[in-house]
Parts: sequence; structure tokens; C-alpha cells
Amino acid sequence: MNAQTNVRIAKAFFSAIGKGDTQVVIALCAEDIEWIIPGEWAWAGAHRGHAGLTDFIQRSSETVEISSSEPPTFIAEGDRVLAVGVAKGKVKATNKTFEDHFIFDFTVREGKVTNIREYIDTLALARASETA
Repeated sequence: MNAQTNVRIAKAFFSAIGKGDTQVVIALCAEDIEWIIPGEWAWAGAHRGHAGLTDFIQRSSETVEISSSEPPTFIAEGDRVLAVGVAKGKVKATNKTFEDHFIFDFTVREGKVTNIREYIDTLALARASETA
């Protein structure tokens, strides 16, 4: 696959996530997808396979509401696509808002997302999650 095709796949992934269309997200990902979020926060860790991805998407939609997300900038080379952007939202349990500057590092092989390493502002999200 060429870099522009991989960018289209990453854009379709973001669009499906934004619409809450888990079926499309799953269809865009390899069965052995691995989504890793480094850091210390409730979502940090590795989410593996379609089942892990589905669980992660469900838990995140129950926890956080995204109110706006600027379309990210996409940078591609070979099978790697970086999506750089900003999302604003709130943590539902606390009703506190956050601004999350993020980078998604996608690996796309044979038309499927095989790996995501998501770098987010875990401090902003942790602060919005605090109940005190």
C-alpha cells in the first residue's frame, strides 16, 4: 500500500471513531490489532485484538464525551501514519473539561490498521477525572 492509501485508512478510522461506529473501526483493523496508550491513566496499557478494541471503545465512550475535535494533520511515510491533533471534551463522572493534544502513530499493512500507539495528554485527562 502507498502512503496516501494508508492516510485514507487512518482518516476513515478517525471518522468511524467520531461517529461511534465500532463496526467500521473493527473492519479497518487487523484481527491482531494492538492499541497501546503509554502512561498512567485509566486507559493506559495495551488493548489487543478485536475484542480488546471493542471493549476499549465501549469503556471510553461511557467515560468521556468529546465535544470537539479539530481534524488532525496526517503525516505518512511507508506503512506509518501520524495523526496530530487536539480534542476537547469532558469526563462524564466529574463533568470536568479537558483539552487533549494527541498524536496517533498508526501502522497500516495490507489495508488494515495493525498497530496504534496513542500519545495523549494523560495529565489533562487525569485532572479532569479527579473527584476532589
